[in-house]
Amino acid sequence: MRYELYYWPGIQGRGEFVRLALEAAGARYADVARHDGGEAAMIALMDGRRVVRPPYAPPFLRAGRLVIGQTANILLYLGPRLGLVPAGEAARLWAHQLQLTLADLVAEAHDTHHPIASGLYYEDQRRESKRAAGHFVAERIPKYLGYFERVLAVNPRGPQHLVGARLSYADLSLFQVVEGLTYAFPKAMARLARRHRKVLGVRDRVRDVPRVAAYLASPRRIAFNEDGIFRRYPALDL
Repeated sequence: MRYELYYWPGIQGRGEFVRLALEAAGARYADVARHDGGEAAMIALMDGRRVVRPPYAPPFLRAGRLVIGQTANILLYLGPRLGLVPAGEAARLWAHQLQLTLADLVAEAHDTHHPIASGLYYEDQRRESKRAAGHFVAERIPKYLGYFERVLAVNPRGPQHLVGARLSYADLSLFQVVEGLTYAFPKAMARLARRHRKVLGVRDRVRDVPRVAAYLASPRRIAFNEDGIFRRYPALDL
């Protein structure tokens, strides 16, 4: 199978969670919108001109005749096919549940710089962003990271991974979230590091996976920037 990933070409965004899974598994895929004519093809699929079940927004994945939208849904499909989730329904549902929780965290991180409306610039909502970020840094990041710390602590196969005893797409996604939060809120994450050592241990182990390390060092990995979900605005790093 050669997969086609459709996502905006200049940002990591939600597409990065899918890229990491494909890269970690050594899957054959095309990052379509980063090639000539790719954005137009992506928009045509969203408009419903080429598929009967059009996705609402990127990321979406083309796998043969299937077009699958929503990050967690894509990973639910890819996980067993790429060997990134243990066998069995309970494990698959558990990984999916963790991914959905990470999606909630990602949405809250985005809303720190766009608390009023996504259609407004950050500069149009600075005061509201500072208030939202203050609550996110003080209350929400510790609550989410504390939850994943507990998940790792009670994993019967050990605290090295979120699901079972091997690398899963949930580990890859936790890595991406921690990297994104560290980029956006370096001061806050430095303060939280000692309290969430198991979470940071997953981040470090994922970073050292050979295929992931090769991807991170390659031009395929788009750098964090102020157009994506995780943005570094010093005024919000409280």
